[in-house]
Amino acid sequence: MGRKLTGKVVIATHNPGKLKEMRELLRPHGIETISAGDLGLDEPIETGTSFAENAKLKAAAAANASHLPALADDSGLTVEALGGEPGIYSARWAGEKKDFAHAMKTVEEKLKLKKATTPERRRGAFIAALCLAWPDGEIATFEGRVDGRIVWPPRGDQGFGYDPIFLADGFNRTFGEMSAEEKHGLPPRGEGLSHRARAFLKLAESCLD
Repeated sequence: MGRKLTGKVVIATHNPGKLKEMRELLRPHGIETISAGDLGLDEPIETGTSFAENAKLKAAAAANASHLPALADDSGLTVEALGGEPGIYSARWAGEKKDFAHAMKTVEEKLKLKKATTPERRRGAFIAALCLAWPDGEIATFEGRVDGRIVWPPRGDQGFGYDPIFLADGFNRTFGEMSAEEKHGLPPRGEGLSHRARAFLKLAESCLD
């Protein structure tokens, strides 16, 4: 068992989709949340080479600046035929305007260049690392993963990011076609399907009552 999180936590993200999901995950545990944006905190430069390293950078920066525990996520889509891209650069593929329609089109164009047209050649995974940092320097990191494949054209307008082109193994609807409850609802209400939910289940077991 890890150090217990109580009281208020800073959610170290400026991404409204991630902020909404993380607040929904924390709400049943009675944790009060405030976002990095609400506190006017800058986003640190992500210099890590993995999801876990970048999550640690963001959580530690927010904890140090706010003097509160901070929870950060770094997550993205990895595509086998693209050598793991976009990976830690998933958000950057959407550009400054966060145009994920463009980002999804880029994934599809790169897959076509690789002649990756069959389901087995379009394997991918969503990966999430959640990092919980305290102002005294203690850090805990948890990772979650969900495997599936890339579909085209995009399907559904739920979720955010690359959700409309990701079909998780064992399902016939993309993340973009699933409700928030279906995608990241936790037991007993949901299955904890998403990568972020799977990472959060590990965090909850260790750090939440």
